[in-house]
Amino acid sequence: MDHLTRRPRRNRKSEVIRNMVQENHVAVHDLIFPVFMMEGTNLAVEIASMPGIYRYSPDRLLEEIAQCVDLGIKTFAPFPQIDESKKDRFASESKNPEGLYLRTIAEIKRNFPDVVLMTDVAMDPYSSDGHDGIVDNGEILNDATLEVLGQMALAQAQAGADIIGPSDMMDGRVAHIRQVLDSHAFTNVSIMSYTAKYASGFYGPFRDALGSAPKHGDKKTYQMNPANSREALIEAELDIAEGADFLMVKPALAYLDVIKLLKDNTNLPVAAYNISGEYAMVKAAAQNGWLDGEKIMLEVLLSMKRAGADIILTYFAKEFAQYMKK
Repeated sequence: MDHLTRRPRRNRKSEVIRNMVQENHVAVHDLIFPVFMMEGTNLAVEIASMPGIYRYSPDRLLEEIAQCVDLGIKTFAPFPQIDESKKDRFASESKNPEGLYLRTIAEIKRNFPDVVLMTDVAMDPYSSDGHDGIVDNGEILNDATLEVLGQMALAQAQAGADIIGPSDMMDGRVAHIRQVLDSHAFTNVSIMSYTAKYASGFYGPFRDALGSAPKHGDKKTYQMNPANSREALIEAELDIAEGADFLMVKPALAYLDVIKLLKDNTNLPVAAYNISGEYAMVKAAAQNGWLDGEKIMLEVLLSMKRAGADIILTYFAKEFAQYMKK
């Protein structure tokens, strides 16, 4: 055998050395925890397709956030389950300051002023059509929807949102929201744009959690084609020019190449949304004894960091924080 000058295994020979040369790390402060709220009192209802994840009434959500803060989680992305009776084609309930979402956001900020809240700007939780835009004769109206999104973002900022998360994929929404926020003196409220949000099959459990699936048709005219990656650079260029503070890729696991593409070609922080279907797959396999759920959780999150994500929205956030406390 020829003399081996380079032996990469030397840097793997002990845990101390492996830790010393590890290239990527996931920390609790990298994570945003999506949480679900529902009307009522003293309610915590587990979502069947997302084991370990619950819809909480506002009082129980405050308790959940307190537990998470003790674990080191400081950023949350709340989503509301809205009663069907309060939905209409213009998502009017999204601007109701006494409604579930805005009322609860304000309550969270009163109780946890140092917590960062990233709110969701999209019509589908409040829409009788289940779409992210106004529907007219089967068509999703882009520019008319921007007016709704702008008012929704303003209402969320007034309630105490720190970061606005437009998840609708309408053209021009970042610029419109930025203009509305700035004109009402909310210049310090950030925008994390869902820059590359794909028309994915991984959203099923989330739509179950909110009851927000489209009543007809699909979202392919506004969400991106899973076959495309270069198109994400067009979306990123527009979002940057329009005033976004963060860029996001959603889903994450099947789109690690897109995360890397944005990281390599832009200078804004890049977020990855480790979504409901990705979480559900791991949990289902773990419950069946096919995989070690904890090991897979760590590997999944690390893969997103390795691809270039600075921030990860994940339903594993609390479980990961508990693991780090061991």
